[in-house]
Amino acid sequence: MGPTHHVYLVPGFLGFAHLGRLTYFGHVRRLLTERLGALGLDPQLHIVTTSPTASLPDRAARVVEVIDATAPRGDAPLHLIGHSSGGLDVRLLTAPGVGLPTALDVERLAARVRTVVTVSTPHHGTPIASFFTTLQGQKLMQLLSLSTIYVLNFGRLPLAALLWMGSIFVRFGGLVAGSELLDELFGKLLEDFTPARRRAVRELLRDVVRDQALMLQLTPEAMEVFNASVLPRPGIRYGAVVGQAAPPSFRATLHAGIDPAAQVTHALYSGLYRLIQAAPVRGLQKLGPGQERILQRAYGAMPAPAANDGIVPTLSQTWGEVVHAAVADHLDVLGHFRDAEQDPPVEPLDSWTLG
Repeated sequence: MGPTHHVYLVPGFLGFAHLGRLTYFGHVRRLLTERLGALGLDPQLHIVTTSPTASLPDRAARVVEVIDATAPRGDAPLHLIGHSSGGLDVRLLTAPGVGLPTALDVERLAARVRTVVTVSTPHHGTPIASFFTTLQGQKLMQLLSLSTIYVLNFGRLPLAALLWMGSIFVRFGGLVAGSELLDELFGKLLEDFTPARRRAVRELLRDVVRDQALMLQLTPEAMEVFNASVLPRPGIRYGAVVGQAAPPSFRATLHAGIDPAAQVTHALYSGLYRLIQAAPVRGLQKLGPGQERILQRAYGAMPAPAANDGIVPTLSQTWGEVVHAAVADHLDVLGHFRDAEQDPPVEPLDSWTLG
């Protein structure tokens, strides 16, 4: 019997492992257990909790600490899977000669890593990061985060909140907001959580505004510097799961029907999509034949520079071998929506899933 493989799941923005019954990687963990078990493997799966919006070096150091505390001494192979900015954490951790803010021996642990898989990761940045560093962007980011947590906990947003969202977000397909309206909607959504859960959510979202280091580092300009200095480690197989959602369209608006939830969340999705579409990432590396072949097969044609998953441009997500190209948004790629086993059932949010 071979050595036990240790798999580490690293979250992206918000970085929680568990928030009440909401589990960031719950669906991924279940799938990996089933698929790897079918191959006769019995790996140890670990979910890492990182600081919500801390800098990439701080987040990568946290991953190192978790690995050091949970992986047995010796040469048991390690495998790292990072979603969104979590993919950058694991790339940074495995870069040869990297210096991280930790007293642990990073090199010793990085030398045991066999594979790195990134999922919907902004390897070349995302234009939306620049928007989220503005005052209005910070408030919207908190509201989007809270809305997502709410939906994954309760199944859907209440009608009153949806109507408020409509008045805040919908204007010619863009994102507009008044500070007072945002604050009031924020309070209304929090009312439905228990006091203990409310404190946990408030603390989590407070960190989103308090520490903006991650958002600044995810801009396309900052990622140019990151990619010039963070090099692949020889001996590690790097793979990427890429996602692309359909662009907003009149047909999609009609498909949403008269359901206010579908209409409002689709309008929100449209605003986010178009923020990225208006400033496509430039300076992308030329794709290899294998990468192009997989993307063309999955999407019928090569994605345009403006194509994205509602948060990250599709072409920005390629790094190493493209192991899968999904028709999905930034959260749906993790299986949070359209899961028949979800309790309560989560209705697909057009803000993330309807193109």
